[in-house]
Amino acid sequence: MSILKASEVEIKKQFGERMREIRLKRGLSQEKLSFEIGMDLTSVNEIEKGRRSPKLVTIYKIASALKVSSSDLLLF
Repeated sequence: MSILKASEVEIKKQFGERMREIRLKRGLSQEKLSFEIGMDLTSVNEIEKGRRSPKLVTIYKIASALKVSSSDLLLF
């Protein structure tokens, strides 16, 4: 699906799924990730469920904690 044709809801859902997939591959809990990026656990959970859209700076922090590039999080 083209990013231009995807709805905002679908984009948030796909981002969250990708983030969760990478986090699990890295063996990190949501709690550990939230601590590393300085965000509360509820917010990390909401992002992974596609209910919340992270800011650009947060995407960078998540990518750094997961040891991937920001673009790796956006490739879905």
